[in-house]
Parts: sequence; C-alpha cells; structure tokens
Amino acid sequence: MLFFSTHAPGFMGHIQLANGGMAQFQEMMRQQLESSMHTELEKLLDTSTGAERDVSKKDFEGFNNLFHRFLQVKGPSVEWIKIQRPPEDSIQPYDKIAARGLPDNVANSLNKLVVVKLNGGLGTSMGCKGPKSLISVRNENTFLDLTVQQIEHLNKTYNTDVPLVLMNSFNTDEDTKKILQKYTHHRVKIHTFNQSRYPRINKESLLPVASNLNMNGQNTDGWYPPGHGDIYASFYNSGLLDQLIAQGKEYIFVSNIDNLGATVDLHILHHLVSQPNGKRCEFVMEVTDKTRADVKGGTLIQYEGKLRLLEIAQVPKAHVDEFKSVSKFKIFNTNNLWISLAAIKRLQEQKAMDLEIIVNPKTLDGGQNVIQLETAVGAAIKCFDNALGINVPRSRFLPVKTTSDLLLVMSNLYSLEAGSLTMSPKREFPTTPHVKLGSSFTKVQEYLTRFESIPDMLELDHLTVSGDVTFGKNVSLKGTVIIIANHGDRIDIPAGSMLENKIVSGNLRILDH
Repeated sequence: MLFFSTHAPGFMGHIQLANGGMAQFQEMMRQQLESSMHTELEKLLDTSTGAERDVSKKDFEGFNNLFHRFLQVKGPSVEWIKIQRPPEDSIQPYDKIAARGLPDNVANSLNKLVVVKLNGGLGTSMGCKGPKSLISVRNENTFLDLTVQQIEHLNKTYNTDVPLVLMNSFNTDEDTKKILQKYTHHRVKIHTFNQSRYPRINKESLLPVASNLNMNGQNTDGWYPPGHGDIYASFYNSGLLDQLIAQGKEYIFVSNIDNLGATVDLHILHHLVSQPNGKRCEFVMEVTDKTRADVKGGTLIQYEGKLRLLEIAQVPKAHVDEFKSVSKFKIFNTNNLWISLAAIKRLQEQKAMDLEIIVNPKTLDGGQNVIQLETAVGAAIKCFDNALGINVPRSRFLPVKTTSDLLLVMSNLYSLEAGSLTMSPKREFPTTPHVKLGSSFTKVQEYLTRFESIPDMLELDHLTVSGDVTFGKNVSLKGTVIIIANHGDRIDIPAGSMLENKIVSGNLRILDH
C-alpha cells in the first residue's frame, strides 16, 4: 500500500481532482519522490571520495531500484484466490532423494560446491556485542568455529576444496575479519563479501535520514543492511561470483550461520549435480514439516504456474489464521538453499531478480519513525528454472535465536562430532523438547551464571522457567518441568536434584504434576 504524506516534497495541498485525474496525480507524485530521493542520494555521495564513494554508488543503484518498485506497489503482492498447493512432484521427500545413494566419487560433486553462510547479524538480541557468529555455543566453540570444522572435515575426508564464503554486513565485517586470522592453517579457504548498505528513510518525507556517508555518531542510525535477499546483487557486485565460476564451482549452499542443523548434505548435492543439462535444477529450498512453534514461517505455494515463497507479511489480515494452519500449509522454509551460480549470474545480468519488498518499520532512539526496504533470499525461488522443494528431516533446522535454543544445543541431547551436532541416540524421541526460559535468562552472560552445569535433559519434554531461578550441578529434568519464582522470590534447584513432571513455585515448594 502506498501512502502520501503532506510532508512529502512537492505536496500541493488540497487539490480537487477530476475523475480519472487521480492516477495521473499519483504518477506525478511518484516521479517527484524519486527525483527528490535521487537528489538526496547524490548529496550523500558528495560527502565522500574514493573507494567508499564507489561502493556506496553501487549500493545506491540497488536501493534506487528497490525504492522505485516500492513506489509502484499497489495493494498486496499476492491475490489469495490465486494461491494453489504446489504440485506433488515440486516438493520431494528427502528419503526419496537419499534412496538414490551416493556415487563412488563424492569428491567430484563436492568440488563443484561453495558453502555460503549469512553472517550479517549481531548478537544483541542475546545480550552480546559484535557478530552473532562469534558467540560460544558448545565446548567454547562459536558458530563460526563449528562451520569451519564441518567444512574442514569434508575437505580432509574426501580430499576436496570446498570454500567457505561469509556474507557480512557493515555491522559484522570488521570483527569477523579480525577473527578469521585464527583459521589460517585450517584446510578451508575462507572468502568474505559485504552486504549492501542502504539508507533508512523517514516515514513521513520518504527521504534518507543520514546526513553523510560516515558511520559514526548519530549517523550510524541512518543505515541498514537490506535483508538476505541482497545476497544476489552483492555477491555478483563483489566479483567473487565470477571468480568461483572460473574455478569450476556450480552451486552454493546458503544458510543462516546460527542454524546448527545446516550442514552440507551429500545426497542433495548429488541430486543437483547429476541432473541432465537441460533439466538442471537451479534452486532447491529445504523445507520441513510445520509444528505449532513454526506457524509464522514462510511456506511454498504454486502461484501463476511458479513455485513461490509466501511469507506471513504478504498474507492479507483476513487470511492470517489460515496461513498459520498446520493442516493447510504443512511445511515451512528452513532458509537452507542450494542455488546455481551460473543462474544467479544470468538473472543478475538480465536484471530479472524480482523479489517481493518487505517494508520494515522502525523507531530510532530519538523517536524518529523510519522504514527499511528489505528482501528475502528465498523469495527468488520463482525466478529460477526447475526450482524444487525438498522436505528434509527436522534435524536440518536447529536455529539458535534465544538462550532457550542455546540450552538445548549445549545439553546432552546433542553430541558434537567434527563441528556437527547430532541428536543423542540415548533420546527415545527424535523431537526436541519445548524450552521456554524467562527474561532473567535472556542475556547469554546472565544465562551462564544461572547454570552451574547444564542439566541432563535426555528425557525432558517441556521446560518452563520464570523469575530468579538458578540450577546447581548435575540436575536432571524429565517429562514436564515448570519452575516459577514469584516476584521477590528466588529458587535455587539444589545440585543433584532430579525433577520429573514437577511444578516448582514460590520458595521451592515441589509439587507433583
């Protein structure tokens, strides 16, 4: 939905428009807004010189394209009535792919692969400074350590050269590059490139809030990385895409660096590289079955003859409950994607990447309302030929977004081998327990002080903890455990305790559940 404000440049007061003149007026307003934006961006470019100016100029080309499309948008990007279930063969079960087995020479397939991790996010939501990928998640290993270990293990096992590429943002680039020195002697080549840097725009005037290209002081708030859909343009612009194609690489495996289940899967890779040339699948999206915890996740639909990603932000309000239904939309996008490098190059050169725009409203510290125009990497599925969904086991989706997730991956539910976490064979059910830690556990440092050691959770189904609670050493949790310390109370779970189907509340009264 496009809105015009009386503060928009060139606004002409209350004009009585004749019938049919509205469209013409709106077009004039759009042109006026684009012209004003262009002028402001030129002014920003003039505040810098050299390499920074050149990079920003390229970034602004992408931003201008996004802004132009944002102004053209009329109403929702999908018509609900046109949404269809994907055809049976467009989402394949993983077992069917794996049943084909692996070739004798796995190395041939691996040498065509590049692993790309989305590394633009900060650890702020977990109370940490710097890149999220540098948070320790298991035995002092960070997300980045585990990723490097996984790829190094592949390269050593199969005598291959699978490189790791990190897509950084201006928030994470400097800190990440410093830490990369520690992997110099590991058997994995690491490349980085930067996501674009786009200007936040004032919600009222639709003009940039930044006054210059610098990233210091108040001006820092004027910029944002425009979502992971920016990978296609920034990867292409960096020159790295062409470099990897020249080395004989054919596919990238892209995933969020905080998804510990996103390891290189040899069966999916073999499926991709063994297709006949004319039928080459250019894009695979790993999806998995929805549970009630995943109702907001994007899903795959058939729309105007193409496989397409439908995100909750695109759903008309009247249909949100239907979208969340586990029975109608059974799967969701894990954001583990396998994409053809040659196809990215072709689509970029044809300017044929048409990704839905996500309008993300924010309020800056000073109270100013801004909007960020963003895109999602998975939305490009409709642009690629022979795109496919593969319904993978839930184990390939193990994101660590909160300390509740962190507790799961630090526990004995998982064993760690060569950088990969696998569910312990001692757990009878393959599902992960539902863990909900309260606000006293939100920040990693505080969370760590509340556990003398991570409890035994092999037989846990559900854990809820609220208030000022601490755990002694060697605590065991089984079944459903709910621990609630009321305001002003503190509950210390003694060392060696075994809580099975218990509700603990107040000042440590333990009730059978």
